[in-house]
Amino acid sequence: MFLSKKSLPATKADLQVCRDLIDTLKAHENECVGMAANMIGVSKRIIIVHTPLAPIVMLNPVITAHSKESYEAREGCLSLLGQRPAKRWESVTVEYEDMSFNKRSGTYSGFTAQIIQHEMDHLNGKII
Repeated sequence: MFLSKKSLPATKADLQVCRDLIDTLKAHENECVGMAANMIGVSKRIIIVHTPLAPIVMLNPVITAHSKESYEAREGCLSLLGQRPAKRWESVTVEYEDMSFNKRSGTYSGFTAQIIQHEMDHLNGKII
């Protein structure tokens, strides 16, 4: 029930949630590639995404553009057993704030884009 609620905007008072997400992702690195704050019981618009270089924490992320190409993925989730189908765009452009509340923007493709879309679904109360 909690995961089906839309998350509220993150503020500077939520920086500890960012650190908790970093620690939780690290603790589950063998079975998890991203997390949303509501997965640790905090209904705030914060996600963490494992990328090839390093994890990225995104506060108040918004997808501002996406590719025309999409595909059917099969995704698992720490919150659910098994895998389920999900339609994903091949690439997304995301505007977000970093942990210093600086505005950032990035374009991501492939598996990283898929992770971002999955975690943002959580923020919007959508569970695969």
